[in-house]
Amino acid sequence: MPEAPRPLPRALTALVVGLYVLAFPYHPKLRSPNELSRLWQARAVVEFHTLAVNDALRTFGHVGDLALKDGRLYPSKAPLMSMAAVPVYAALKALGGGHLYAVPELAQVYWSRLLLTVLPTLLSLLLLRRFLGAYVAQPLADAVVATYALGTLAFSYSLLFMSHQPTAVLLVVAFYALWRCGRGEWRERGYLLAGFASGTAVAAEYTGALGVLALVLYGVLAWALRAELPRRERWVRIGRALGLAAVGAVPPVVALMAYHTVCYGHPLETGYVNLNDPGYQGWHLGGFLGIRTPDPRAFGLSFFSPLRGLFTLSPVLLVALPGLRWLRRDPTPERRALFWMTVALWGGYAYFTSSFSYDSWGWTTGPRHMTGLVPFLLLPIALFLESEPERWTAPAAGLAAAAVLVTGALTLLNYVPDTVDNALFGLAVPLYADGFLPPSALGVAIPNPTSGALLLLGVVAVAALVVLALVKSPRARAIAAAVALGYVGFLAVLPHHSDGDVGAVGFMKTVWLMPAGQTVRLWP
Repeated sequence: MPEAPRPLPRALTALVVGLYVLAFPYHPKLRSPNELSRLWQARAVVEFHTLAVNDALRTFGHVGDLALKDGRLYPSKAPLMSMAAVPVYAALKALGGGHLYAVPELAQVYWSRLLLTVLPTLLSLLLLRRFLGAYVAQPLADAVVATYALGTLAFSYSLLFMSHQPTAVLLVVAFYALWRCGRGEWRERGYLLAGFASGTAVAAEYTGALGVLALVLYGVLAWALRAELPRRERWVRIGRALGLAAVGAVPPVVALMAYHTVCYGHPLETGYVNLNDPGYQGWHLGGFLGIRTPDPRAFGLSFFSPLRGLFTLSPVLLVALPGLRWLRRDPTPERRALFWMTVALWGGYAYFTSSFSYDSWGWTTGPRHMTGLVPFLLLPIALFLESEPERWTAPAAGLAAAAVLVTGALTLLNYVPDTVDNALFGLAVPLYADGFLPPSALGVAIPNPTSGALLLLGVVAVAALVVLALVKSPRARAIAAAVALGYVGFLAVLPHHSDGDVGAVGFMKTVWLMPAGQTVRLWP
């Protein structure tokens, strides 16, 4: 008879799901270009039966992040999210009465996020839980997954209608299929799913190709390192896996090429070479589509900036570096393949974020184009927490709690102007202290600051539960709590309250969706 779920995992699950479903960081006056350009294309397809957004712009208002080709405007992004939003918008329109203005902007944004970015992430957490549970104790796996859910870029980009987290989800699906097939737990046709998810990841975000290349390496090594098989047999398995994955990738890749051809006249021409805004064109010039040789400034700021550094906002990810040795030292082919895949992902994403314009990642929580890397750091973190002595795991648990506190608080804001020096204490804390608390779906009935305060309390509760789940002794829990609070205190003493910080706080107050005393209407 299966063991009944314990209260702690159930509480973590309930809080994670609640925060994902209820949080609604959106401010219409910002005219969020990355999101609205895609959602306006969904409107264009349904209302005007065209991929071009010219008519949608005239009808529903101007947005940015556009490409221009022969007088027609399109989102400059890869097309998957726009196309996925079409049936969502069509259903909302039918529910709203079917007329041209049937769907309010807030309703389209909320439901498109919920169905296309939030729900896929929640489902991917189940795959990650199953994967980690094969290597570490299940309660530890649950706590690490909860840390990923609220303490990393996964939370930030599940609550924005952008392609970064859906791409990470698709990479997780592709990897999971490869992993199960390599272990002999799925039939070979699982490679079709791996290929389909990989091709779809590129159709969601072109930089998803970085993750796909690392997955190809894993798929090859998973068989190539199997010394117990004859060499010929290994290469036959590799060939079949690659062939089936390539077949699976054909539909999304062909659809992507067809979209490029219709919009830009060539299957390999993208919106990024036809940008409508001259200010953005320089980011994509030189090198390969703007990817040049590494820049130390871009590398340092991408990982360590108090504005959006990956390790600064999610310090628990640093634990993955020493955790890699627990993969490296294991001689089994499976773990060696996982080690080299993780190293390849580190190298690819670090090179990309260091070689592209750092300034182009603006107005977001964290370095958004590294979102696809993060789920693949969970296994090294989990192995470290399970294998190291308490003197190391207690501080690591504190870093996990700190990641939840910092990234969770910032994600409930999620729009961070480039002028800010210190995202948490230069922007989020001053806004929350002045009563500008996070908008949420609870705001339909409960005004701020109450509804927003409930979200922030949920983040604090998850941080506390993560500590309780990761370490057991009172001494270790005290150390973890001290590390978490000490890390937040460290961020507090970093420079903030600059003119840029003050100006950003003032600006965000003028566009806030739910100031104190107000509710929100997601549907008239």
